[in-house]
Amino acid sequence: MTPSDQYASVRYLVDDVQAAVDFYTTHLGFSVNTSAAPAFADVVRGPLRLLLSGPASSGARATPADAATSGRNRIHLIVDDLDAEIGRLRGAGLSFRSDLVSGPGGRQILLADPAGNLIELLQPAQRTGPAPATS
Repeated sequence: MTPSDQYASVRYLVDDVQAAVDFYTTHLGFSVNTSAAPAFADVVRGPLRLLLSGPASSGARATPADAATSGRNRIHLIVDDLDAEIGRLRGAGLSFRSDLVSGPGGRQILLADPAGNLIELLQPAQRTGPAPATS
């Protein structure tokens, strides 16, 4: 099995590759897959491979200047207990980019990595109703 078969990959442009690696591995449960810091590293969590491209990386150099800043896109991480995650991350000195929002799909809050890329933490809504049929 090749990495392209194992992971869904997302590239984030970052100002400081090592700071991004430290952020994702310390706070969000990612592990380092490869590192060529300060240019590039990739970290993984489950089926997500996050490509962290610094200013010297080929991924960043290929990006048009008008698209080189972090934007409204974000990775989406499911958590079991959002209140506990918020408390843990605030206890680590991190701040959030949004208030806690609730909707029919669950509760969510936005966090930013050191480069300003967004991470959505979501606790899905509890589904009620009949259990799904099994065969």
